[in-house]
Amino acid sequence: MAVVTKLLFDGPMKLLVLGGSEFVGRALVEEGLARGWEVTTFNRGTHPPVEGVEALTGDRREGLDRLDPREWDVVADTWSWQPSVVRDSARFIHTDRYVYVSSRSVYTWPRPPGSTESSPTVDASPDEEVFDDYARAKRGAELAALDAFGDRAVLARAGLILGPGENIGRLPYWLDRVARGGEILAPGPADQTFQYVDARDLAAFALSAQPGEYNIVSEPNRTTLGGLLELARVATGGDGVIHWADPDALLAAAVEPWMDLPIWLPAGEDHETMHEADVSKAVAAGLSIRPLQETVTDTWAWLQSIGGVAPQRPDRPPLGLSPERERELITAIIPI
Repeated sequence: MAVVTKLLFDGPMKLLVLGGSEFVGRALVEEGLARGWEVTTFNRGTHPPVEGVEALTGDRREGLDRLDPREWDVVADTWSWQPSVVRDSARFIHTDRYVYVSSRSVYTWPRPPGSTESSPTVDASPDEEVFDDYARAKRGAELAALDAFGDRAVLARAGLILGPGENIGRLPYWLDRVARGGEILAPGPADQTFQYVDARDLAAFALSAQPGEYNIVSEPNRTTLGGLLELARVATGGDGVIHWADPDALLAAAVEPWMDLPIWLPAGEDHETMHEADVSKAVAAGLSIRPLQETVTDTWAWLQSIGGVAPQRPDRPPLGLSPERERELITAIIPI
């Protein structure tokens, strides 16, 4: 069933963002405001609200009474923990369209190259009240949204999310590392590809998409790690020397992909699952990913505007190698 579009004489669209203070949630808020929508956020108030929104304060785990009896044209939800919280929210809220920002982690692992939205998903329940697995939590929340809204639900299955406001530490690690210069350890080969989505493009697509599930990342084979670091060099002015390390040597030295060297996954099942997905459905539906150069440049500008130190989500571990560990690895595995 197609989403019912509000007529112009009915006034601006009304958007509710559950959360809305950091990274993807904030990008959703800013996208709604840019469209001239009336935007309301509902969160615990631990961060200053975006200017121009109606900011309601509360903990959704304790009830959503402050939202009753309103109706919303679109509700956007980024919850990543107990699925039962999404279940209760979805049952309570009245809306034409419920956008749940999910994850490509909901698919069973590993997946072959070119896997689509029809790939099998992990076993999960919308009634789970304990968070102990990210993939099951996201899939359980999807099921909660589908149970409440059916063909009015948008499941935005994002992959690697980058861009201004990132509070995970992936792109900020590489920007900071390149800016510091010196000898830089990077995971080879330089032409290895990866898929990503800028949080702003994720928000723009999610708020416009027709109901359904979508893989939301860039097209495969579009961007490389070498290209990313060269763009970081241009953006930051860093003049360090990049040492491209053999991936087998990194693994033998107990370097953890994705964590110690963010974004990187060595060739094999993990890379095929994470960075070689089919996104043709989302592209046909209007997904547009801005050039990586813009994402890198804007993220660096944002970092400088907040003093150069990226915020860190308290529920995620800090990423990247320490300077001492990096020096040890360069000495041990880079040929002289």
